Amino acid sequence: MIPKEGMSEEEVFAELEKRLKVDLTFSSGKILGSMCTYPHPLAQKIIQKYIDRNLGDPGLHKGSKEIEEEAVQMLGELLHLKKAYGNIVSGGTEANILAVRAFRNISDVENPELILPKSAHFSFLKASDLLGVKLVWAELNEDYSVNVKDVESKITDNTIGIVGIAGTTGLGVVDDIPALSDIAVDYGIPLHVDAAFGGFVIPFAKALGYELPDFDFKLKGVQSVTIDPHKMGMAPIPAGGIVFRRKKYMDAINVLAPYLAGGKVFQATITGTRPGANAIAVWALLKHLGFEGYKRVVKEAMENARWFAEQIKSLRGVYLIREPMLNIVSFGSKKLGKIEAELKARGWGISAHRGYIRIVMMPHVKREHLEEFLKDLREILRRVL
Repeated sequence: MIPKEGMSEEEVFAELEKRLKVDLTFSSGKILGSMCTYPHPLAQKIIQKYIDRNLGDPGLHKGSKEIEEEAVQMLGELLHLKKAYGNIVSGGTEANILAVRAFRNISDVENPELILPKSAHFSFLKASDLLGVKLVWAELNEDYSVNVKDVESKITDNTIGIVGIAGTTGLGVVDDIPALSDIAVDYGIPLHVDAAFGGFVIPFAKALGYELPDFDFKLKGVQSVTIDPHKMGMAPIPAGGIVFRRKKYMDAINVLAPYLAGGKVFQATITGTRPGANAIAVWALLKHLGFEGYKRVVKEAMENARWFAEQIKSLRGVYLIREPMLNIVSFGSKKLGKIEAELKARGWGISAHRGYIRIVMMPHVKREHLEEFLKDLREILRRVL
């Protein structure tokens, strides 16, 4: 309850420190199952300095709006798009919802349907519920990528779009986006790529020599891409991104907000008030780290993933779900429930609710953390097998 007399700052922090001791921290190296990470030091400074900026009222913060537009443009260029349209949003969920909303609004369909892989993120369930769009699930291949033939077989007159995933949440699988793009072009329907995770990995991994499929606006069928700077981009939470190929998609979801300082202002985002500092931080990190800086981050993450996968293959009692495509390694076991419980009891931030344990090689995850995890895993396996 609200106290009658206010607490001092010291009392507030003392209470917070006491209450939040149960939280895992990225700096501990114990969080291995998250796609978020500790924000880059520069991003922390940006948040403190520009915490008052509100992109929901760009008439008050014109410079912040210009910075956001430039950040979106840089994301577009990273994704092989010369002129980008979009926003820095609250995360991949909002970005995916905006893409589905744009596809629905542009289509002239009474009973809209969206075709997506069974590996798609749960945010599309929210989009379906909010927007009245029926989800049509496509089967997966043995390697957990979407079955392109099944996608094509499910296209009807009600289809408003197709979804492909570039870095699935569970396994980091990149779908055959070029084949999905061909289908989208052939049938005249838009393709949305959920690259919330892979968007800040694949361009740099490809530059490092890793063989990965094209996934972005280089492909004609791709009309929108979700890309999250608050994942491998190391931006402050929340900072997602939605990028559209054409202005018509933004126009289809823009709503007039007439009472704002900027006069006749349109908003496409779901949230009205939006943190300008987060968008400014995205711009600052892209400028500060540059392509080569991000490439170094991805290099370490990809190397850790390959090394860790080999370590898992050497252990009795666990098995790889599949060879990693990106910096995600997932493994299973017949004793998965016991293993998960034991690992969590030792403080590891992991989850096995999908039927396997997923380790995400984020920037805060170092080789020594993985070695410590493997030491615990070996001890647990000796007990439970």
